[in-house]
Amino acid sequence: MPLLTILSCKILQDEIVHILENDSSVDEILVVGNGQEDDFVFKLRKSGIDFRIISPAKIRSDTESYRNNPEQYTVMIYMVELALHEFPKILKAEIYKLLDELSTCSNAILMFYGLCGNVFDKIESDYAHLEGTCPVRILRDETRTVDDCVGATLGGCQEYLATLKKFSEHGTFLFTPMFAHAWREIMRVDPEKPEKTIKMLRKVNEVTGYKRVAKVRTGLTYTENFDEKVDEFAEIFDFEVLEVEGGQSLFEKCYSDIKDEVLVKSH
Repeated sequence: MPLLTILSCKILQDEIVHILENDSSVDEILVVGNGQEDDFVFKLRKSGIDFRIISPAKIRSDTESYRNNPEQYTVMIYMVELALHEFPKILKAEIYKLLDELSTCSNAILMFYGLCGNVFDKIESDYAHLEGTCPVRILRDETRTVDDCVGATLGGCQEYLATLKKFSEHGTFLFTPMFAHAWREIMRVDPEKPEKTIKMLRKVNEVTGYKRVAKVRTGLTYTENFDEKVDEFAEIFDFEVLEVEGGQSLFEKCYSDIKDEVLVKSH
């Protein structure tokens, strides 16, 4: 049975915990200890999920026995730094580098990413040469790759567009629990001088017309204090707070599809 690697933005760690917690067929979980896994590991432990940390320098040697074990289905998780989203070219280069490396020790790779500003619009075609050995997949709905993590949580591109149209009167931030947890990191708020960054963000919001923040209900509770963190953000920027329903169906389907694909190939 295969080794499936999930290469993920840290913002989607809750969705991975949910998948692992609800898949009893996983024999072993490996988490790459690259310095980005702390929150994820905490949630795995809290959920009672067993796993093993492996060194990024020894991925190939540490996974060899799993990849070639016909009796065991293994999932390896590699979390990627959030701050790279600020630099699309660097993000693309880093992800492509990781795909080149991880494809040598995986039977398949599922990217927990969307287009991310069209950075990954050609990812599957660029790695089409690996179809026979390590297919690479990305989050997609029935027709195309989703735009980003929020679009995936809302269920796909049509649902995302409908939500954006619904909120088009004023600019609206869409916060999932992890986005709410990490908004300071995502918006690069200086921890030493937060007020300076927040003052600049207020001006940007005024210029761009952002006046609201919406809580995207994912159905997951792994990240604590979601409501409090969104309310804090709203208070800082004097925003109205709204709510929108999301879910896990798209993540579950993408995972199930690639899992079924590699399980069939392994027999």
